[in-house]
Amino acid sequence: MRALMFVSWWIAVCLGTVPIATAADAQAFPGIRVPQAPPLPDPAGPVIRVSTVEQLFRAAEQVQPGGTILVADGHYRMPRYLELRTDGVTLRGESGRPEQVILDAADSRHGELLGITACAGVTVAHLTLQNVRFNGLKINSNLRATEVTVYHCIFRNIWQRAIKGPAVPADQRGEFRPSDCRIQYCLFVNDRAKRYEDDPTDTPDTFRGNYVGGIDAMFARRWTISDNVFFGIRGRTGEGRGAIFLWHDTQDCIIERNLILDCDSGICLGNSYRPADIDIHCRRCLVRNNFVVRCPENGILADYTEDCRILHNSIHDPDSRLKRLIRLVHDNPGLIVANNLLSGPPPRIETSDAITLRDNAVGDFTKLFRDVAAGDLRLVRTTPEIAAVGQRWPEVPEDIDRQPRGPQPVLGAHEFPR
Repeated sequence: MRALMFVSWWIAVCLGTVPIATAADAQAFPGIRVPQAPPLPDPAGPVIRVSTVEQLFRAAEQVQPGGTILVADGHYRMPRYLELRTDGVTLRGESGRPEQVILDAADSRHGELLGITACAGVTVAHLTLQNVRFNGLKINSNLRATEVTVYHCIFRNIWQRAIKGPAVPADQRGEFRPSDCRIQYCLFVNDRAKRYEDDPTDTPDTFRGNYVGGIDAMFARRWTISDNVFFGIRGRTGEGRGAIFLWHDTQDCIIERNLILDCDSGICLGNSYRPADIDIHCRRCLVRNNFVVRCPENGILADYTEDCRILHNSIHDPDSRLKRLIRLVHDNPGLIVANNLLSGPPPRIETSDAITLRDNAVGDFTKLFRDVAAGDLRLVRTTPEIAAVGQRWPEVPEDIDRQPRGPQPVLGAHEFPR
């Protein structure tokens, strides 16, 4: 029920039908703010309008490079996997209202819903993808898909990964990586924790019903993941994968201004599994200005990284059962963890590298936040331990609301007005 209320509220806020500072359901989500998605430009190139499942599949085959497929409002029960293979194509809901254009895989004979293969520059926008056994949107980087934009979409009840970028074959990595993808203003939500019946491959002998996450990408380069909301992405026993999970030699990605609420795991730069051909999971990645609330497995994780930055995030879970608001594991040379506001236990350090760990406030800051139940960690007041005590980092000139930071910024994602 809480997930259903959250979906309705999020839609209303992003569409501007609810004031941005006020939730639609004041009892469930009072005072939280979610950024509104700026409108996309008018469709460019040849336009194909579709209003039936048959027309949608035919349009995917016929659309020309640079063309647009406009999908009318409706509930599209997908019988099988849909694939885009043409450069520069846009697939978007015509009304701009993602909750009104639903691609539903509940009856599909395949475990994946939408794939992008052997092309560049595709945009997917204003759609809902829901009820998928495996992957909702597959950026087939193993088949040279790159430069994909996913904009203002809803991913609901996807039982492995909402967005998946698989491994690039070893013989192609020297010349190809999935690059310059953008995932923005999207909602990732599951109505409940995963069950065995959701996914026939996730069994007691494999992952015990915990093989579920939001975004999972390998070999990503220069991706931006920003202004999204992740809610309720949980495994059967509370051991689900990251809401945002980058690994396998990912490089130069930015994760910013996301809200991750009541998921098992928040932002994961790498993990403890490292294949023989992978030395580092994430290089030069930047995690800044995120709210992470009640993610017990990991709030923010760095595991086999190099020269990454975790700066100005607000993480709340005073009762964290594993004490992993920030967790640093294995090799992390050059890692900087600074100016974060940890409402709960201090960083959990399981690395022997000489990392830079400075100006992180630790304590129970519940009373400083606007509404922790709704995940809104904006400050209603400050204290001497968090105000004007941090070093200004050039990588973080603004806060989560894109307001400028002062020369001695407030710790955490929100720069309290002074």
